[in-house]
Amino acid sequence: MNIVVVLGHPSADSYCAAIFERIIRALEARPAHSVTAIRLADEKFVTAMSSAERVAYETGEPLICAETKRHAEFLQRAEALIFVYPTWWSGLPAQLKGWLERVFVLGVAFRFNDNNKIRPNLNNVRHIIGVSTYGSPWRYVKLINDNGRRTLTRAIRMSTGLRTRTMWRGIYALDTCTQQQREKFVTDTVQKIVKRLEKSAHKP
Repeated sequence: MNIVVVLGHPSADSYCAAIFERIIRALEARPAHSVTAIRLADEKFVTAMSSAERVAYETGEPLICAETKRHAEFLQRAEALIFVYPTWWSGLPAQLKGWLERVFVLGVAFRFNDNNKIRPNLNNVRHIIGVSTYGSPWRYVKLINDNGRRTLTRAIRMSTGLRTRTMWRGIYALDTCTQQQREKFVTDTVQKIVKRLEKSAHKP
């Protein structure tokens, strides 16, 4: 299975980065998987869409940068997408949001049918998995709305098709969690992801 794992935290020594690395190691140890690790901060991925990209967005060739073309190729081969990021201000970090805006474009994430209606173009993606850290307790997140989760499991799923399965893992009130709780979350998360994708990889 071709798996793309995206890290949306700017710090390489963060808890999110540690989760990301554990997921990568676990998946790479399975011969059934081919893993592409995207560390947006390490790549210095540009967050903002340029004015030239905005003009190109409405054309048949919206990808005009080498970095977005390369990432689009990853998406077009992916069977599973895994996002690891911190929830800030009830949403996605700027770099991850910018990645979606610049790469999930016409011809990559969606297309138009003969009736000029939008249709999903990433039908190759069978799984969307999100892993996020939250500074707030679960009840607060539920009250405010988890916009990052909605973007990835609903909006992005509209680009992959309704048959795509979703999975979510979140650790809440992170600042008051013990080291044991953090470690348990990572271990459980990695095990659940590996189990989900191993089972899917062996299906005909």
